[in-house]
This record gives sequence, C-alpha cells and structure tokens, in this order.
Amino acid sequence: MEKDESGLCPRVQAAFELLGRKWTGLILHELLSGERCFTELERAVPSLSSRMLALRMKELEESGLLDRLVDPGPPLRVSYRLTGKGKALGPVMRGIAAWARTWTEPRPGE
Repeated sequence: MEKDESGLCPRVQAAFELLGRKWTGLILHELLSGERCFTELERAVPSLSSRMLALRMKELEESGLLDRLVDPGPPLRVSYRLTGKGKALGPVMRGIAAWARTWTEPRPGE
C-alpha cells in the first residue's frame, strides 16, 4: 500500500475526505434502502438545502458511488441509486449506524 510523506495512504485519505463531507453519510445511508428521487432525499434530511444536496449528489456521482437517472416524463423526474461501488459501503454505513445507536447520546427531542 502506497503512503505519502505523512504516512497516509492517498486512497484512504481521499475516501475519508469524501465520506467525511457534511451530509454525505446521511445521503448514502438513505440510498442504501433503494432508489430515491431528489425530493425524497430532501425530505429525508430536512436540514439539508436543495443547493447543498445537488452539490453532494454531483460529487457522489463523479466519484462513482451513485447513478443519476432521468425520466423525461412528463413530468421530468430525476432519481438516484447506488452503484456497486456505493452499495459496497453498506456494511460500513450500517456499522456506523449501529455504533451511533450504542455510543452516542440521543439528540434533544428523540
């Protein structure tokens, strides 16, 4: 495994940078349960703005983790689904969710 001068593997570093971006984990977690349209993703993460969701979806598509599907309609409908590469993150994402349920405090109102 290659390492740079800091001792980090560039691939590992790039993966953590991508997955560590705000909202990325929640978007991937939501897509693990199947294909979702843009508005469904907006509703699933209410604090996430449309603009930020669009940016994250573009990043995830460019990284090969999801596919953007366009149904010309009418009405036009855009949906997203995980690729094989994205689905491979399933055990990791479910592991993080299990860890969170065990080790983090509930947020107010939960």
